[in-house]
Amino acid sequence: MSVLALRNLVVSYGAIRALHGISLEVPAGRIVTLIGANGAGKTTALRTISGILKPASGSISFQGENIAGLAAHKIVARGIAHAPEGRMVFSNLTVLENLRMGAYLRRDRAGIADDIARVRSIFPRLAEREKQPAGTLSGGEQQMLAIGRALMSRPRCLLLDEPSLGIAPILIRTIFDKIVEINRELGLSILLVEQNANLALAISHFGYVIESGRILLADTPDALRENPSVRAAYLGG
Repeated sequence: MSVLALRNLVVSYGAIRALHGISLEVPAGRIVTLIGANGAGKTTALRTISGILKPASGSISFQGENIAGLAAHKIVARGIAHAPEGRMVFSNLTVLENLRMGAYLRRDRAGIADDIARVRSIFPRLAEREKQPAGTLSGGEQQMLAIGRALMSRPRCLLLDEPSLGIAPILIRTIFDKIVEINRELGLSILLVEQNANLALAISHFGYVIESGRILLADTPDALRENPSVRAAYLGG
């Protein structure tokens, strides 16, 4: 059963159409990747799901409810969390304060404490640095923090936008291993946007290829890796 489903979603920036009626699904407990070039519409899709952008038409179904056009905080409350491109941590706040910001809609102090402990266990580096300002962390550590902050809302679906962007190669594999761990251990559905198509397809259960705001292909990771067009455009031939 799909936790998240987009149907004929159209999004425009003024007179410029960014998404031309795209449809995709994220099944319960699965990692789905959306790959494509810069400007293809990947980030626009995530920002629309999370309520930052409003669609011109189409539907976004989450657990059977059409959430298209809802305010962002209401979408978070329903169970969707977004770790955005560029991480967007609060640089002047400590790591611990950033994590608590992820739970800003919650009032269950004991549950929040439990979830902070869980994030510490997933990302031990954050536990070591939780009193540091987030702006002093490396890019990889900030990405861990962005994901950990998103987990603090106790989502059912996690949106990850370019988690490898601007990260030292030595930490990229760690980040992707943690994404797999979060999916497996917490049972979270994940929609992953990533330019590193090889890595994204390696950890995903299903994939979509988007180009110029349109879904061109939808298939298993193995089939996409063997597709000549995908290999030429995104996998280095």
